[in-house]
Amino acid sequence: MIAVERDISKYLRLIRKALFYLVTFLVITAGSIWLALQVAPMQTVSAAGQTAQVGAAIPSFSWSGPGELDLFGQVIATKPQFAGPIRPLLQLTHITIDRQVAQLLRSDDPRQLKLSLSQQLAQGWTRYFVWETLIAVGFAAVALIAVAGIRRQSHRAMLKTVAAGLAVVCAVNIGGVLLTASSTPRVLRSVKTLDDLVGADPLAAAPGSIARPLPGVQAVVIGDSTAAAVGNPAARNASALDHACGRSSASYAADLASVNNWNVLNLACSGATIQNGLLGVQLLGNGQLAPAQLAEAEQATHAKVIIVSVGADDVEWSIMTRLCVASAVCNDKVSTAYFTQLLSSFTRSYYQLLGDLAGLPGTPAVLVNEYYSPFGPNIGCLTRYGLTPAKEKVLLARLGQLNTVLAEGAQTFGFGVADPPFTGHELCSSDPWVQGPDDSAPLHPNATGELAVALADQQVLPTLAGLKPASIVSPAPGTGTD
Repeated sequence: MIAVERDISKYLRLIRKALFYLVTFLVITAGSIWLALQVAPMQTVSAAGQTAQVGAAIPSFSWSGPGELDLFGQVIATKPQFAGPIRPLLQLTHITIDRQVAQLLRSDDPRQLKLSLSQQLAQGWTRYFVWETLIAVGFAAVALIAVAGIRRQSHRAMLKTVAAGLAVVCAVNIGGVLLTASSTPRVLRSVKTLDDLVGADPLAAAPGSIARPLPGVQAVVIGDSTAAAVGNPAARNASALDHACGRSSASYAADLASVNNWNVLNLACSGATIQNGLLGVQLLGNGQLAPAQLAEAEQATHAKVIIVSVGADDVEWSIMTRLCVASAVCNDKVSTAYFTQLLSSFTRSYYQLLGDLAGLPGTPAVLVNEYYSPFGPNIGCLTRYGLTPAKEKVLLARLGQLNTVLAEGAQTFGFGVADPPFTGHELCSSDPWVQGPDDSAPLHPNATGELAVALADQQVLPTLAGLKPASIVSPAPGTGTD
């Protein structure tokens, strides 16, 4: 009888011990996994200029639902649904569009981009859970050693406790992920773009971005503030986008339309660069989005010519000019190296633009405008602003470098080149064709200057295939506006 009682007592002790360790292991496992999910480092992935971090959102009590996308601080539920309480958290941290990215985005075969983005997301998720498992094991090991120490276990017993506990942690963590989140990598591999994650925002589309054929347009002007004629009277019946872009009724596009009886579509916009304005949409100062100019130009299916005026904003000509005037000298090594870098980047983008123009349907003629010189031999009226002959020489040299790139690129592709001569009508002359420092758009052409650009274009147009424009009378002396 006593032996039976001893056996029962021993059996009960074993059950209590087993229950104690089972509960302890489960509590330590749950706590370790929860802590690991909080501190495990998110994994950085990068594809097509989009840099994101992949991790896990706070576990949910539901068995399926969306993940989370932290879009520059704004948390948005993902469009895809994920099985299991542990779902991905993705943080978009950086977007860069450089030459390589632009070429990839615009390549004829986007398969490489899609595979890169989807595989990176799935691999980032896998790497995250490797780290999470290791961290959970670390937390659990500390807790198990503490429990063994409290129970005054021998070293051998402590090793057994820690080993058994870590086995439970690994089994629960890995098994739980396999059971509840095994489909997550597959879902992430189906993501091709950020739109696939959160869906497209219908309000984010640029105004007028819906493709509409424009068969009645004979010429299209694309470019920056020079082509928009910023600082001159606003275009008649101007839209909100026309006002935001600074488009004027005195632009050379309007002059060409008038003299040739053409319908000229002026898409130029102040501040436009090749990547942000001509090839891609442009975010304007008032929050508007201007559609990509080249995409709009493609809708003019019967256009005879496309005129391009671009480059000044790509090389930050306005900023470089102000810095030059404000500095003691402006041919220092730092500013020279910076301008060289900007010009190199512009050259790559410019040749990409020329290639796209050469591939337009209908093969319209293309005319590239060089930039006029705003400074002449007399700069006396500008000395009070800090301009000196030495600084003028540097600025004109840089402008010459930009014009060389413009001309060589156009000639390489067989396009026309126009060089508007402002000789005798620069700033400080008796009849300037350029707006002065106190005007609304300094260094930009005034109405007469725009007419001079139109004249330069008109003289080149007959050399382009199939174009017989009318003649433009040269600007009369004394018609400039200060």
